[in-house]
Amino acid sequence: MTQVVSDRGPHRLPENEQQYQIVRYYIEDDPVAEYQHASPEACESFRDLKYGIRIHWGLYSLGHTEASWPLVLSMSDQQRQEYQQLYQRFNPTDFDADQWMRFFADNGLRMFAMTTKHHDGFSLFDTRTRVKQRVNWTAPGGPKIEDCDIAYSVMDSPLRRDIVKELCDAAQRRGIKVDLYFSHPDWYDADFRGFAFHPVQPQEFLEHPELYGNNTGFLDPPRKTIVPNTTAAQTARMMQRYGDQLRELLTGYGKVDMICFDQCLGPKIWPELRRLLIELRSIQPDVMFRARGIGNYGDYYTPEDYFPDGKEPTSVPWFVVHRLAKIFAYDPEASNYRDGAWIISGLIDTVAKGGNLMIALGPDEHGHFHPRGIEALEEAGRWLAINGEAIYATRPRDGTLWREGDEIRFTRSKDGRCVYAICRTWPGSVLRLQSVRARPGSVIQMLGVSQPLTWRQEADRLIVELPDGLQQEARRPCPHAWAFRIAAQG
Repeated sequence: MTQVVSDRGPHRLPENEQQYQIVRYYIEDDPVAEYQHASPEACESFRDLKYGIRIHWGLYSLGHTEASWPLVLSMSDQQRQEYQQLYQRFNPTDFDADQWMRFFADNGLRMFAMTTKHHDGFSLFDTRTRVKQRVNWTAPGGPKIEDCDIAYSVMDSPLRRDIVKELCDAAQRRGIKVDLYFSHPDWYDADFRGFAFHPVQPQEFLEHPELYGNNTGFLDPPRKTIVPNTTAAQTARMMQRYGDQLRELLTGYGKVDMICFDQCLGPKIWPELRRLLIELRSIQPDVMFRARGIGNYGDYYTPEDYFPDGKEPTSVPWFVVHRLAKIFAYDPEASNYRDGAWIISGLIDTVAKGGNLMIALGPDEHGHFHPRGIEALEEAGRWLAINGEAIYATRPRDGTLWREGDEIRFTRSKDGRCVYAICRTWPGSVLRLQSVRARPGSVIQMLGVSQPLTWRQEADRLIVELPDGLQQEARRPCPHAWAFRIAAQG
């Protein structure tokens, strides 16, 4: 095996990355020699994006619940059976892919991620694969596995429209990058039983849970449902369908910039999954794979629902995925939504540390986002229209120079000629910076203000004076977070 090394150092996820720790016991740290990561150009494009949206949408939107997880965490067998029939009611006729992408583009979002298939197994694309076995949760005598023959996709619903295709086409027309979320496990397809929190476990799981990945926490009653082991033929059928769906996504939906894997499938089928990754890379060489479930074979990783305290100790690209409301899926409660100021503050902080930010927001059963979510994205969009120069296609400063105190964050242009100081609170009449020296004779400007600012360089700090007019809130270019462009010396 050979270690992948770039000009930024070895391709290694951080040692403390939670999802990396889950799979390290069976996935080798050094990818096999025949595996190639996405190109440096693809990584650069990824790093330029900075801001995007993650969309969780599916059957769970009909019940305004979190995406998929109630199936294993809280539902009774009767509720599980009813959930599996929700596809017969999924009919978001108000869904308009062009309208979504117009809104995203107008508000500064450079990429979108869509749940092509979440853990519950319902596909939002026109998959030609078929599920051959599923769980009948209300069968006499208890849950039992039964034969079936169904795609279990949006094409089986009253809508009968390929949602993923419509979104990809609309995004590509507008230059918005495409990230297709794809769950490793499938909780509808019983061939996947046991793998990664599947709500039923094969008998073999009782003796060798380590073969199936990170689902040991779901053996406690009342959720323990033990069923017969999968045969070799069923496991092969599982991997065939799993691979065929990914092949469909990478061959029928234009250029796919990212595949967002989730969870893991464990060591039992890792050799087959590794071979599939090599094949998928040959289909679209520059697709960026999320590292979940594939360790250092991934091209990027995602701190989820938190902002890292500092710069991440790795050369691997990353972005934060953070819920805007209390759940990833549609949240009907207006009071649960964070506002645009929160998005702006988190975006500034994340970009200063070298990452991207993806806001997670789900539409309702009709295809509409909550008005509070729309308001928050519009507020962030207005800020980016003025200050985007300090965010998009920037890079972090070296070492600890990404910040001064709690309220000042820095970014820099890729050529290093400009430093952007972003104040998350109003600095008053004077901005004092200790870590920046301005080029003699250069101009310092607040983004959104045409008038150059008066400045002087003292021995240990840069002093920038803010005119009296800007002390009035109404005369500032934006209501919060102000960015200063500085032609840096050295």
